[in-house]
Amino acid sequence: MSIVPRSLSDQAFEVVRERILSTQIPPLAPIRQELLAEELGISKIPLREALGRLEQQGLLASHPNRGFFVPALTANEAEEVFALRLKIEPEAAADASLAADDSEHAAARAALAALENAGTDDAHAVVRFNRSFHLALVRPGGRQITAQLVERLQVLAERYVRKHLEPAGREARAASEHRAILDAWLQRDAALVSRLLSEHILTTLHDLRVQLEQIGPDEPAKTPRRRRRVAAAAD
Repeated sequence: MSIVPRSLSDQAFEVVRERILSTQIPPLAPIRQELLAEELGISKIPLREALGRLEQQGLLASHPNRGFFVPALTANEAEEVFALRLKIEPEAAADASLAADDSEHAAARAALAALENAGTDDAHAVVRFNRSFHLALVRPGGRQITAQLVERLQVLAERYVRKHLEPAGREARAASEHRAILDAWLQRDAALVSRLLSEHILTTLHDLRVQLEQIGPDEPAKTPRRRRRVAAAAD
């Protein structure tokens, strides 16, 4: 796959980010910069810039003797990311519900429809559409900084969303919760939006605590070798 010479660092950033989120680059695997730059058809300079940005966003880590690598899932990071989501996302969605116009209502409906219609074999598509749905709930109202913060937290949460969907049966509950949140949002019931979204995030965090409780707070969670089937609903 080659990148056209336009904003090479930005494009490399997007490509590598999606590979991390889709687990094409697995946790703890080193980033082979020379091979990756050759594959993308760019020099190592824009690639290093992209990797540095990914490190700043928490999707990569670096070590003097190891270079860049994808950090493992940890209980501590899950607690921090979902706690921050709880502080920002429910209120942001509640405020946005009061400001949304007809076109933004249509965009939110379309985002949920895309999530519900996502193929069950593509876990990355499911979590990507999940991200789009949650972002559609906070964008109305013109609070760009808030929307950017929510998007960054969504990206950081995405690997944990995949982890959360590993056990069977999670998809039906998530789909029901999403539908209830959207209905309240479309009705401009800000208090209900905030409550339902808070419960949704807390439930996911509780599930993750159970899944990650077998490891210490700073120990890495193992990534399953075999991809599991997920349904078209996420967190």
